[in-house]
Amino acid sequence: MTRPAAHALLTRLRLRAMRRALLSSYVLNGAAVALGMFLITALIHATLGPVASANASVGTIIALISDNPRACRGKFSHLIAAPILGVPLFLAVQLLREHPVELGLLLLPGTFLAFLSTAWGRRGMPVAAAVMFAMLLAMAPKPAADLHEALLRTGWCALGAALYVLWGTASGLVLNGRYRTQTLAELLLTLAALLDLHARRITRALDPQGAEDPLALGEVLRRQAALAEQLQAARDLILEAPGTPRRQRLAGMLMVALEMRDRLIAGELDIEHVHPGPSATLAQLATVLHAMAQDVADLADALLAARAPAAAHDHGQALASLREQAYAEAHQNPDDVRAVAHAALLRSVSVRIGDQNAAVRQLTAIARGEQAPDLSAVRNGWQLFVSPAYWSLQPLLRVWHWHQPALRHAVRAALAIGTGYMLAMLLPWGSRDYWILMTIVVVLRGNLAQTLERRNDRVLGTLVGSMLAVAFLALEPPAIALLMVVVVAQGVAHAFAVRRYTVTSVAGSVMGLVMVHLLYSGGHPTFDFVERVGDTLLGTAIAWAFSYVLPSWERMQIAATVRRVCRAMAQHARQSLALATLVEVTGQPELAWRLARREAYDALSALVQATGRALVEPRAVRPPMAALEQLQGHGYQLLGQLSAIQSILLLRRQRLVLADVTAPLADTAQAVGQALELDQPWHVRSSDIPRDPSLPERLSAIPENLPDPFAPNTNAWLLRRLHLAEDLAAHVRADALRVIGPAAAP
Repeated sequence: MTRPAAHALLTRLRLRAMRRALLSSYVLNGAAVALGMFLITALIHATLGPVASANASVGTIIALISDNPRACRGKFSHLIAAPILGVPLFLAVQLLREHPVELGLLLLPGTFLAFLSTAWGRRGMPVAAAVMFAMLLAMAPKPAADLHEALLRTGWCALGAALYVLWGTASGLVLNGRYRTQTLAELLLTLAALLDLHARRITRALDPQGAEDPLALGEVLRRQAALAEQLQAARDLILEAPGTPRRQRLAGMLMVALEMRDRLIAGELDIEHVHPGPSATLAQLATVLHAMAQDVADLADALLAARAPAAAHDHGQALASLREQAYAEAHQNPDDVRAVAHAALLRSVSVRIGDQNAAVRQLTAIARGEQAPDLSAVRNGWQLFVSPAYWSLQPLLRVWHWHQPALRHAVRAALAIGTGYMLAMLLPWGSRDYWILMTIVVVLRGNLAQTLERRNDRVLGTLVGSMLAVAFLALEPPAIALLMVVVVAQGVAHAFAVRRYTVTSVAGSVMGLVMVHLLYSGGHPTFDFVERVGDTLLGTAIAWAFSYVLPSWERMQIAATVRRVCRAMAQHARQSLALATLVEVTGQPELAWRLARREAYDALSALVQATGRALVEPRAVRPPMAALEQLQGHGYQLLGQLSAIQSILLLRRQRLVLADVTAPLADTAQAVGQALELDQPWHVRSSDIPRDPSLPERLSAIPENLPDPFAPNTNAWLLRRLHLAEDLAAHVRADALRVIGPAAAP
């Protein structure tokens, strides 16, 4: 490709990515947040004046941090939590502003209380940030002259928070339908990228010269873990009350996407066996996969643009031709073991790609209204698939154990804030002490990996954002212009907080400096820039240092995560292989199997994410990484085998001799379940389980012989999958015990 052509292609790709971002749910959410903040602050500015508006904007910030695209159920209780905790602390800081010692004594328990809300996981993290912002932004204006002024400021703050809670609840109802569509489109884009990656891995496997594989299984595992997290967010939105035809179409498309994810994982099993065969059929299969990935991406773009999608291409005839071509070559060379194995592999791969081809066409048919969605499994039980919508005391009751990450993080954050506050009191620009503390809040995360990522983004964003803010303030704009900048910056910061924190840091720095100028006029903008950079560097250093204080190293939690994986895999195997599933299911797996499958994927994805975080921790405290990588790989291979078995049972039942596979199904279910019960004694029956603790870095496939590609029925292929599932369960058990042994050591 020539340089101009490459430049033009890169430009098109960037424009497409920009268009997708502008049409995404997080940008729409940021725009809704900014509009709500503008309406509230403008209304209060027009009726009560600029001082009231500035304080009310603090209240809106407290409330809006928790406002994300989410289900309508429980939205009000989700938004109101932060103001209930934050507004009283805002008042307390106002009252103690001229008493630095007492204020410091308030910040310590206030920070501990705020960060304790991370016990609720992702749902509690925005609450922690909002409560901390309530205290720190209360430190920005001049101290209140008396109790009346402090109460007045707090009243304005509470008014802004209350109005935004109402706005956020109402806007969530109005935008819920659009959020559902956008969330599904974003999920389909991720799925299309995985399809494309799968095709590139097949192409890469055909290259005998390839030494280092940048598309190795580890990258697939990381992307699958990210997809599992994205899938849960999609379930929460799309599966909530699928009562209308439009909601049912989106829910049906989500169900199809789940099946496509399963087949992708099952398809990874064949790549280890790919070799340059006697024909170019495997490369042609990769081309078909690329085309299907493009169809899925086009469907996602159509959903984002709110236009009717085009029909997907049908690759069924091309797949049949490729399969017949390989069969013909095998017939011509019956004594050529390589040709026969190639035909068997092509049968396995092309059948699975054929299933994907049918799924892609089903997706577009449902989107176009040409096919009714099948929601028999979730129509009445959708509540089982979504996250809890209301606050529960159980996470708070379980947190009071010294090894609980949320408790340790709360103590760590309180100590870091206390240290930052004491150092801020010693600086010559102590009137801006809150900026150091705010930097600590946004940089210090629950683990070292996220802290290091936030550290770099925060420093870069503050440098750029502070320069922009100082240049703007030097123009001495009117108060209404300052409010507009705060609103726009808040919307941008909110939109990219999870997706790209550097953008959030730039916008947050602009918003922070301009808001401080509103709350506390005075000081030269140039000096503000120097202050902010110095405060940011100091706050970042404190957060980085305290990430090593009372750390929650991954090895402290890895044993529990591994046990969760084994339990989930055992239950998933029982549901997948149960005789009742084979007898009762007609077109969709039953509800219990879907729930077990979700837990298996979620547990394994949690293990992949924990392993990624452990890679940046000091070597002395890392869990056994080689065994963990083996466990992840074998775990995903076992999931793939179970998905392949389920596909045979669901889609090719007519080609099974049921009487011959009933007993093997029951035996394999029992064997896999027993193997994954880590606390029970078990005798290893597989002779090829690796016993050397120094494991290879690259995961190898379990040796196997492919069945006869010309077999008249599918029994041999099912029995092969059952045998491999038993072997993989043995490997998973061996890997898990290697991880748990060293990880459990002090």
